[in-house]
Amino acid sequence: MIRASLGSDEYWVGRVKKFRDAVQEHGDLCQTPSENPKYEPQFQFNLSVYHVRLILLLYSSGSPIHELAQPFPGLLDAWELSNRQSDEVCKAHHLPTCRDWDFSLTCLNHYNWCFWLIGLALALDIPEEQWQRLLALVGGEGEDELLDRVIASRQPGRRIGSALLHAKPYGRLLEAVNAPQPHQAAALREFVDHWYAELKRPAPKNRKAPAVEPFWYIYGDPEKHPLEMGSYFGRWCIEAVAAVKAFGLDDSQCLGHEYYPGDLLRPDGPSIHPVREEPKDGWLARLFGKKKI
Repeated sequence: MIRASLGSDEYWVGRVKKFRDAVQEHGDLCQTPSENPKYEPQFQFNLSVYHVRLILLLYSSGSPIHELAQPFPGLLDAWELSNRQSDEVCKAHHLPTCRDWDFSLTCLNHYNWCFWLIGLALALDIPEEQWQRLLALVGGEGEDELLDRVIASRQPGRRIGSALLHAKPYGRLLEAVNAPQPHQAAALREFVDHWYAELKRPAPKNRKAPAVEPFWYIYGDPEKHPLEMGSYFGRWCIEAVAAVKAFGLDDSQCLGHEYYPGDLLRPDGPSIHPVREEPKDGWLARLFGKKKI
């Protein structure tokens, strides 16, 4: 059963195959000397992103939850190698750093990305060795109250930050975490309802400033980045799942929400996503050669 709100069976089968092939092709290329060593750190980081996108494509397409953790070792290997190569490039060119992302107020994209990885790791119960490697890659200890508290649910003793770096949309999630138990379900639903819209920030006055919305934000938008471009992998509020897993929040009011990937917490089913109706001119019409009049 397709979990995402957009895309046909054909779309999801094609996208999953595309990214499986991309991961394999990138892995094969890693076995040969690079023709552009300066680009190699970015090449490896792109490979780690492909692994994560494959996880999300598998979820959207309806794959069993127990299969989703399989790409995790590959994404960790690629990100770690990317960091080592980045350090080498910096050293060779006398640069203090070759990375321009951190948990700063301006870098929503990186914060969102790391929150997703932590949420997936918690929901999928990745092995401890992988968890420790992920924490080393994410870093940021003591910088953000919400993410630190989520991580501390599996990593007791983590230093908790005193600031919330991205009040929109994450202030609503922190309110849900802090709410009395009878009010948690409604507060969590409030966060999920506003999550996508509040990820978009006003354009910065300084054109050199980082992007003010996650890189995936427009994927699937019929005007800006339509489905046929093939980038859409679903719009999933993994941060909500992370909080539910970490703090035992009541997610009953989020079940069936188009942004809430609740099946991550229910690996044995049944799915919380509504069954999508096949269009009248769908596969049966194609099978019998009928056309919509």
